[in-house]
Amino acid sequence: MAVKHIPTNEVHVGSKGGTTGCGTDTNKLSTHWENTNERVTCRKNGCN
Repeated sequence: MAVKHIPTNEVHVGSKGGTTGCGTDTNKLSTHWENTNERVTCRKNGCN
């Protein structure tokens, strides 16, 4: 599954309510995150 950071439109590996592949906590400012089926756009280690 993928999770999208709404303010930046960046899509990461992971899901809302957890941690992204690159280590970002989606519980902090949870309103800025949404689950999505879009293609991952994050190029950081763990997401790419």
